[in-house]
This record gives sequence, structure tokens and C-alpha cells, in this order.
Amino acid sequence: MEQLDPDRLSAAQLAAMRRSLTSGRGALTRRSLLRASGIGALTLGGLSALTSCGIPPARREDGAAAASADHSEQEKVLNFSNWTEYMDTSEDEKSRPTLEEFGKRTGIEVKYSEDINDNVEFFGKIRPQLAAGQDTGRDLIVVTDWLAARIIRLGWAQKLDPSRLPHAYANLSPQFRSPDWDPGRSYSYPWTGISTVIAYNSKATEGRKVDSVTQLLDDPSLKGRVGFLTEMRDSVGMTLLDQGKDPANFTTADFDGAIGRLQKGVDTKQIRRFTGNDYTADLDKGDLAACLAWAGDVIQLQAGNPDIKYAVPAAGYITSSDNILVPAQARHKANAEKLIDYYYELPVAARLAAFISYVCPVDGVKDELAKIDPALAENTLIVPDKAMTAKSHAFRSLSSEEETAYEEKFTKLIGA
Repeated sequence: MEQLDPDRLSAAQLAAMRRSLTSGRGALTRRSLLRASGIGALTLGGLSALTSCGIPPARREDGAAAASADHSEQEKVLNFSNWTEYMDTSEDEKSRPTLEEFGKRTGIEVKYSEDINDNVEFFGKIRPQLAAGQDTGRDLIVVTDWLAARIIRLGWAQKLDPSRLPHAYANLSPQFRSPDWDPGRSYSYPWTGISTVIAYNSKATEGRKVDSVTQLLDDPSLKGRVGFLTEMRDSVGMTLLDQGKDPANFTTADFDGAIGRLQKGVDTKQIRRFTGNDYTADLDKGDLAACLAWAGDVIQLQAGNPDIKYAVPAAGYITSSDNILVPAQARHKANAEKLIDYYYELPVAARLAAFISYVCPVDGVKDELAKIDPALAENTLIVPDKAMTAKSHAFRSLSSEEETAYEEKFTKLIGA
């Protein structure tokens, strides 16, 4: 098991997190850029919680949390922390239909909180309790894959009981089944997927399709109007794929080769800039002709601008996920597992996917989604077909040393 100090992050790692929170994935609203649900800014307290050396980590060598007493039988309650705009609501926004249905079916009262505004801030909030072996007051949390990996590695997540997850086990999409940080999904299940594709404004490209990183970096007609992302895993991962490398199994030499390829794009001024989710305005106006983009943004932009198109490169695309897990010492593990399994029932999964418009990790949901909205069911950015699924690649987990070194190189590249 990797030995690291979970409470100390390098300057490069902290800089990457700041980028993510101010303009990257952490700054995205979780459903729509057209709604006014802002994402909270990272506070100094949130960063200091990650870098301080107060409470020693409660690490176990097997990576598993110590067994805790489960009070699910006696206490029909479930405390669930999630991101904003990550749960279906009624039109008047006064109720959450699928959650209410779960409560009626099971008799479990779900105390639902939209108290996750960013991964770093949230981890800073719960880390002292996790490290001290205390209950966080939450039975379920949803965090992005890199943080889920850290929590699992430190022994701060409870191992799930597969006998209570028949729908989840059967219906989990193959592309999400076995991330290297949680092989076989022993501790987590994806709540939703996040895909990185190529987006372009067909008016700005005069009708030309843009469908590869090579084209982004080499097509002279796009010079000065190309955008890449300030998220290292997305920009480098997509470049690795374009160079014939596997983002799930690459070397430092491979990484350096991708950085060099991007550096050439910077030096020749082919790349206009590296952006967070602020690329959406430039792409909509045509100031950016083409760029790397997150699928959720593309869906939202297309609703208001028919010139916005997207392409999945033949070389493949990068997928990450937000994941639901049970923290160590949670009081209601069995109740939590019932809810996880409930959201993998096809009709329920379809209702959630129709609302949040991110990649649905539930296999076989298409027919149920078509009953709600046939257009959504046919959108491969929400329900990937076999061809798109086959092109999906995850960026491998990094050691603490690799993350520090790679983020330093990437920070130098983008001038952050």
C-alpha cells in the first residue's frame, strides 16, 4: 500500500485544485449553466484542512474501514450529502420525486443535503472526523474519482455488501465497472459520468468538422482559435490518446511527450488559451472555433445554439466519474446500500438522467429514458452506445510523487 501523508499536498497539487475550483470541473453547476445555482469558492480554511498536520490518519493496511455498528434496523433514516443540482426536483422545486418515492417504498427518511460545493472544501470539512475514526454524520457522500480514490486508499470508506446491491451489480455500465482505484467497485458506485470530447462551432469552422486532437493542434485554419482545458487529466489524457498511448497505462516519458506536443501548440500560437468551463462563452460566440469540452456543457450549449457540434475522436476520449460511497463509521450502511441500489433500477435511473443530463452509468436505461424524452435517449453524451463506450478511457491513478511532478510540468505549460 502506498505510504503517503494525506494531509500534505504539494504547491503544484494545490494550484491544480485552485484551477479546478475557480474555472474547471469544480466550478461547474451540476445540471445547467443556464440556471443560477453557483458553486461555492474554495476558502483558505478548506485548503488548510488539506495541508495541516493535526490529526493523524486512521489508515488500515488493507485499505478497509474498521467495521462499525449498523443502526439501520433501529433507525429508519439516511443522511445523504450531494452536489447542488444533482438530484431531480419537481417543477416547483419544492420536492424531490425519486427520493420521496424511495422513502414511501422503504419507510426510510432521507435527510438530503446539497452541501458539497467542491471536493477540496468538502474533504476539509469531513477529514478531521474520518481521521479520528468518528462518524461524519453522513451515510452517503458523492465525490469525484480522485477524491474517492484517496478516501478508499486511506481506509475511510466502508466496503459495500454486494448482496444488498442486486440492481447496481447487474446494471452498472461496463465502462465504469473496474476503475484502478476501486477494482470491482467494492467501495463505490458511480453517480454519474463526465466525458471529455471535442466541441466546435460549425459557423466558425465554415462547416468543417473537427474530430481529433491532431486537427486541433495542426490545422492552420484553426490557428489562434483552439482551446484546451486547465484540467491536466483531460488535456494530457486526450493528447496521450491521440499519440496512441493508453491513459490507463502510460510512463513518464509518455507524459512528457504529450506535454511537448501541447507546448508546440502554445509556441506556434495554435492554442489560443487553456480554459476552465469559461470556454463555453467563447465557443458560443465563435471566438474559439474548436476546443476540448465537457459533454454536459455541450448538451446545454446546443439547446441555445444549433451551430455547436461535437465529435468523439477515433482515438478515444477521457471519462471520469462522480461516485457515491459510505464513509467510515456511518450509522446506516444498510439503508445507504438500499438507496444506491434503488438508483440503479432502470426507471429510477432514467428519471435522474433526464434531469441532470450527465452520462448515465446505468446500462440498459435507454428504453426507460425514451419514455420520458426520446431525444435524450438517443443522445450518446447521456447514454453512450457501444461504439462510444468502446472509445472511453480513464486516466490512471497517480502516486503522490507523480501527481506533484506532473502538475508542475503542466502548470509550467499553461502558464498558471
